[in-house]
Amino acid sequence: MIEEIFNDCNSVEHGGNIYRLAEELKIQERKVIDFSSSVNPLGVSKKVKAEVRKHLKYLHNYPDPEAKRLRKRLAQYHGIDLETILCGNGSIELIYLIARALKPQKVLIPAPTFSEYERACTTSCKSQVASYELKKEDDFNINPEEFVEAMKGCDMAFLCNPNNPTGRLLKKEGVRKIADTAKELKCYLIVDEAFIDFCPEETVINEVQNNSYLIVLRSMTPFYALPGLRIGYGIFPMHLIRTLKEHKEPWTVNSLAQRAAVVALKDKVYRNETLRLIKAVKQFFEKNFKKVGIEYFHSDTNFYLIRIENANEISRQLGRKGMLVRECKEFRGLDNTYLRIAVKSHRENTILIKELTAFLDKRNNEENKNR
Repeated sequence: MIEEIFNDCNSVEHGGNIYRLAEELKIQERKVIDFSSSVNPLGVSKKVKAEVRKHLKYLHNYPDPEAKRLRKRLAQYHGIDLETILCGNGSIELIYLIARALKPQKVLIPAPTFSEYERACTTSCKSQVASYELKKEDDFNINPEEFVEAMKGCDMAFLCNPNNPTGRLLKKEGVRKIADTAKELKCYLIVDEAFIDFCPEETVINEVQNNSYLIVLRSMTPFYALPGLRIGYGIFPMHLIRTLKEHKEPWTVNSLAQRAAVVALKDKVYRNETLRLIKAVKQFFEKNFKKVGIEYFHSDTNFYLIRIENANEISRQLGRKGMLVRECKEFRGLDNTYLRIAVKSHRENTILIKELTAFLDKRNNEENKNR
């Protein structure tokens, strides 16, 4: 039943399950509009698609275990040392690798944030977890001074920037302050920049070379729309590379993913089009959120955290119509009044706003009748 599917979908860590919803509704998977997955609405670059098609004939070869071509391109793109880069099967592989290799005793993690930090540290090495609460009254912003204070006594800390699911960015100056203190405290700071491509000027990648306790992770899923190829990378202090390689499985980044990533990084037209599109669709969302009366939080990414009564009911009603949004009740620090909504194409966004408006109008009419 649809309710059972939604219970299952929203118990999954990251977004809904388009496959099961499509099966239940007896529709094609491509007919599901997935607002729960924060992926570039522009879709995969045409140049990337062409590159993947061109190299299908080489699938009989093993991928380069060192991903040298890709790492060279990344080094050029960011202006960093090739030897400080490790590639993974999405940045998620590197999160677990870090926990497994460095074995932190006590880890500081903001709440709410990406759930895999805690899971990686508690399952890989039974770390003690300390939470840094992000408060609604502060618009879920991180206070660098408070975060630094909370880091004391920890040997690792995670910082998702911009943060998922709140969409909030901590400016580069604030991240630097935290990173400098982390170095003094001998506490590894892992800055997850999965969504930083939407505000690239705020990256701290170039700070790693001067800070032996700073690690920066990147993902090519949100901005480049490549979740199916699974490609991420990390920039690490040189003294950690050998230890990490000793714990890393071989061949985790397939050949097509490596080729696709190289071409994606070269596609300046795609990057510029993406930034223009995201700016336009976010203006559309914010205008309509205000018009309908939905409480939303400022976002520096391609998704919004909204707060609305009966969020679970709205999620299920949208599901019956082939749309998925991300329920946030299982995020530490949030409850069942929060939803995360990714921006999609103008047509899809219009459909969602129409459905939200209809739901809220109906609810308001029912409340007025009962008065």
